[in-house]
Amino acid sequence: MQEIWVDREDFRKTKIVKFEKPTLEDGDVLVSVDKFGLTANNVSYAVSGKAIGYWGYYPAEDNWGKVPVWAMADIVESKCEGIKAGERIWGFFPMASHVVLKPGQIKRQTFADMAQHRQNLPLFYNQYQRTEAEPEYLKTLEDERCLLFPLFATSFILNDFLEDNDFFEAEQILIGSVSSKTGFGLASFLTQNEKYKGQVVGLTSPGNVDFVKALKCCDQIVVYGDEAQIDTEKPSAFVDMSGNGELVKTLHDHLQDNMVQSIGVGATHWDEKRARGDMPGAKPAFFFAPAQMDKRDKEWGEGMLFQKAFAAGAQLAASIKDIVRVELITGPDDVDQIWKDMLDNKVSARRGIMASLN
Repeated sequence: MQEIWVDREDFRKTKIVKFEKPTLEDGDVLVSVDKFGLTANNVSYAVSGKAIGYWGYYPAEDNWGKVPVWAMADIVESKCEGIKAGERIWGFFPMASHVVLKPGQIKRQTFADMAQHRQNLPLFYNQYQRTEAEPEYLKTLEDERCLLFPLFATSFILNDFLEDNDFFEAEQILIGSVSSKTGFGLASFLTQNEKYKGQVVGLTSPGNVDFVKALKCCDQIVVYGDEAQIDTEKPSAFVDMSGNGELVKTLHDHLQDNMVQSIGVGATHWDEKRARGDMPGAKPAFFFAPAQMDKRDKEWGEGMLFQKAFAAGAQLAASIKDIVRVELITGPDDVDQIWKDMLDNKVSARRGIMASLN
């Protein structure tokens, strides 16, 4: 059994850790991680691992961390009543071949990991879907589920957050790193949102322009360095997936008081400096999707927002099947290398990387 650990201060420094099959205690299940998605979102989990607590889901020793991923997995041994070996599940795992979980809150379609160290972390990431009771169409979308659904769910929740705040009266919404899956997911949902009357402006690198054009989700595409092309007369909201402080500052300086909202979500440009100091316009804030989910749980009923997000994500995933090509990377050495390629921005937005250590 093996895992990939990442240095929490230097994400390019990794090690492959091998371990023996653990002995299960009463209430435990042993899970074999079949395959997981690797995207820029996983880099964002590492970047915000300490601030938001992503390192806490699967702790490692010393200054090492286990980057969380969304994965399909199989229960291979169970000492938990109500959960049987052979079940297939989907949820939040580390880059690993095997994991021990302690199921609780067991329902027909879900259970939660009740490990003590996870009890103060958001339930959204602690819950696992039991696929046996799910519709057949969902079972045919395993790769999309790992690669796209969680990101498109974040996109949908961002869209809901903006709508919930009347889009901050913005006449244009700027999306940094629009070629990222969360970025173009948000652009797509905004374009489809009848309540939003403004424009969607996507910022991206020159190499991703054709990809973004193919998605048909932006009214205007702006290449980094050409931010002066953005209309300064329109009240603007900025949703940043890049985490590039220089870009944030450039846009705030360009739009001045017409920057009516500025939200950080991801960190595709993870090794760039973060935005610091006073800037014109709205003060940049970090968006945490579970906070909007908690609000909607109280207003709409528990899980309703996520159900809507999941359904919308499935539709969007189906619509781009011919644009994003899924490929499987296997074995710890090759998975370790693709992780480093992702850090170095060497993975095309058109590639959908599924990975397995088995």
